[in-house]
Amino acid sequence: MEITVTVIFFIFGLVFGSFFNVVGLRLPKNIPFMNDRSSCPLCNQTLSWYELIPVLSYILQFGRCRNCQASISPIYPIVELATGLLFALSYLKVGLEFELITALLLVSMLIIIFVSDIKYMLIPNKVLLFFLPFFLVMRLIHPVDSCWNSILGASAGAGITAIIILISKGGMGGGDMKLFGVLGIVLGLSNILLVFFLSTIIGAIIGILLLAFRLVDRKQAIPFGPYIVIAALVAYFCGNSIINWYGNLFL
Repeated sequence: MEITVTVIFFIFGLVFGSFFNVVGLRLPKNIPFMNDRSSCPLCNQTLSWYELIPVLSYILQFGRCRNCQASISPIYPIVELATGLLFALSYLKVGLEFELITALLLVSMLIIIFVSDIKYMLIPNKVLLFFLPFFLVMRLIHPVDSCWNSILGASAGAGITAIIILISKGGMGGGDMKLFGVLGIVLGLSNILLVFFLSTIIGAIIGILLLAFRLVDRKQAIPFGPYIVIAALVAYFCGNSIINWYGNLFL
């Protein structure tokens, strides 16, 4: 039974991941995405239903548009697959509990932000404002320890980022600050501090690798949002275990 439910969540994740790709790519440009049919960005050919099957269509078409043979960005199947795996993981970690709604909402928001920041180096306010009321309600109904923990987490998330922005004179953006604030509501104080630590480490490692393989140069701006996304997911699913392990290591 558990395997069947996990597969169902995975399939739902694949489908939603395809939609999140569209939202993340179109919303920052104010392009309608609810009713407009998907099309090739180069030849503008409207895509048929069999060209929109998550992951599978990309594989069967060898990563190319059927009409103009232009290469399709691998971000599409990567995001679809990642969303499917994260939806399945949400069920396996949380189960069919009330908190599962929070987990799925968090994954959804972070995936959209990942796509948008990778493409445009932008974390859309509309995405954060859309999900914020849901997180507030969820944490009022099902708080992490207490409602105060969410308040402290949001204050620390936005406050620390604001200090970094002031000191570094633009080393981080306003979108990062707002994202940390929203994440603080969901994760609470200890886990939002963990996100700061993990995102910095992940960003440093990936930045060094990009420079080492000459994929970017030293003056090229790199979006920080994807590192926050990865760190937030790790903190949400494994944060308490990491914090307890670290505490036991030095006690």
